[in-house]
Amino acid sequence: MSQWGSAKARRVLAALLRIGWSIKREARGSHRILSRPGWPDTVFAFHDAEEIGPHMLARIAKRTGLVPGDL
Repeated sequence: MSQWGSAKARRVLAALLRIGWSIKREARGSHRILSRPGWPDTVFAFHDAEEIGPHMLARIAKRTGLVPGDL
């Protein structure tokens, strides 16, 4: 069972920025390219009010180092 619940995309993005990710650039619409030293760039493609479920949060965490306590 996943330890992740669900969270709004705005809250997830804020947590990523707190742990050292920065917005490298913003594409049209909801796509943002995030970068962090020592990590490959990753695309964050969610609208702020969108609810992100536990499985997608786990996938984001694997690529970014996010842990449930960061939210």
